[in-house]
Amino acid sequence: MDAIVLFSIIIVAASILQTSTGFGFSIMATPFLLLLFEPKEAIQINLILSLVISLALIRKVHQDVDMTILKRFIIGSFSGLVLGIIIFLYVNTAQLKLVVSLVILLLTFLLILSFRVKQTKERDFFVGGISGALTTSIGMPGPPLLLYFSGTGASKEKIRATTLAFYLFIYTASLAVQIVFAGSSQTIWVSSALAFPLVIIGLIVGQKLFVRVSQRLFRVFTYIILLFTGFYLLLERLI
Repeated sequence: MDAIVLFSIIIVAASILQTSTGFGFSIMATPFLLLLFEPKEAIQINLILSLVISLALIRKVHQDVDMTILKRFIIGSFSGLVLGIIIFLYVNTAQLKLVVSLVILLLTFLLILSFRVKQTKERDFFVGGISGALTTSIGMPGPPLLLYFSGTGASKEKIRATTLAFYLFIYTASLAVQIVFAGSSQTIWVSSALAFPLVIIGLIVGQKLFVRVSQRLFRVFTYIILLFTGFYLLLERLI
């Protein structure tokens, strides 16, 4: 019963965060799902539910998508998808999470210190590649996109819409790659189906919160989420 309650809390909270900010489901859900499931199961459940959320939300925000950046992200992600599945299959997951946690913490502190990044074509491709690698390896495409957009000072509407549009592609592609190379299981699909009603609750609550979140508060949420994720992954590896 405790596992069911924890699973429900994780899915609802992550869905609210994703819907109200445009990011965050994978960042919040994946570390906690790893406490309840095997890595393959946790990652694929996350990919399935994240794809469902992105499909549900994209129609309402498609007009805010930056198509130029989106195309570059997608092109850049192809090499990352291949690299990510290789990492997932052959690299120790604990070591990978340690590296990811350190990168997240370092870049978050740079953002808090008002570190700024100039957007360029080459950086768009690079960020897309890193995001693709993180998706197939640990199911978390959000950190590089979030850090990059925050560093460029993009508006919350642009961040939300462009990341959602990119997620539609990256989650679909990553799920297909995961199933082909790592396989799937009944547990993954049954758990995902049971989580759908919880996702709907998160979608409804998150939509109401989005219109009330200011740009400044949005950035504060960004920093809190990144710091939490970075420290969580780091402590999980060290303890």
